[in-house]
Amino acid sequence: MDIRPYQGHDEADLLAVWRAAMTHDRLSDDLFRTKVLLDPNFQPENLPVAVEDGRVVGFVLGLTRQTPLFLQGLEPDKTWVTAFGVHPDYQRRGIGRALFAYLFERFQAQGRKTIDLSPYVPNYFVPGVDVAAYPGTIMFLENALGFKTLYQAISMGADLTGFQVPPEIVDLQARLEHEQGVTVQPVTSADLPELMPFIVQHFGWDWYRHAQDYLLEIYGDTPNQTCFLVARQHGEIIGYCQQRRERFGPFGVNPDRRNLGIGRVLLFRCLEAMSARHVFYAYFLWTGEDAARLYSLAGFKRRRVFAVLRKSF
Repeated sequence: MDIRPYQGHDEADLLAVWRAAMTHDRLSDDLFRTKVLLDPNFQPENLPVAVEDGRVVGFVLGLTRQTPLFLQGLEPDKTWVTAFGVHPDYQRRGIGRALFAYLFERFQAQGRKTIDLSPYVPNYFVPGVDVAAYPGTIMFLENALGFKTLYQAISMGADLTGFQVPPEIVDLQARLEHEQGVTVQPVTSADLPELMPFIVQHFGWDWYRHAQDYLLEIYGDTPNQTCFLVARQHGEIIGYCQQRRERFGPFGVNPDRRNLGIGRVLLFRCLEAMSARHVFYAYFLWTGEDAARLYSLAGFKRRRVFAVLRKSF
């Protein structure tokens, strides 16, 4: 067995391993090219492959920043792994350990401090390891490689067929407007100078990137399937919500204005807009237990639960 950096002719073999090993997270050829090979942070040396009998039988996709994430910079202490697998016919032979050892040695030599699996932006596939689909994988990562589970991320989805905003949400929105001066309206160009700094201040550069991507579609030349709502209180932006096609979120409210019901209004009004455009299913990949309870009020059900893991050097 030989472990070496990825080469262009490895694509078909690597994707065959990906689909056989990552059974719940299979990938198309085009998605591999756009989200892996064309990622600005991709380096072939950080995608080691295990080759035996002339074909790829295992891989680990590692990433370090080569281009800064806005003002968050290059994050020189951090590394990420977003996908890995060994073909089932070659498992339990130490190939996975050897692939990770290759990356560990490389990252440590660069002075990196942590390796996360897998909250990498902009091109993560899933938040971490599906606890139901790959229970043995989590044991391998923790017991054999020294990763620790930081927390769990919950993916949820909702059927929007016949969706209706409940009367209590309609009443809540009316009370918020009358008593608190809160309005919820579709985004306008006049919101942008205040909106984008608001997102960075309260939610960070990854949420800024998502919002920018959605807004570019709204103001583009082609018809879009995007909803973007802005909540203001006495003229000040205090929250927002976004959706594109079936993908819902992220959405958030200024921490100083939470527990007033503003998030519930944003959630239901955005889902209402989706249903009106005949988008009959909504999903997202990542939330915590507290937010999951809010989503359940709108009919969201759990789809998958992921373990987010980290190893420190």
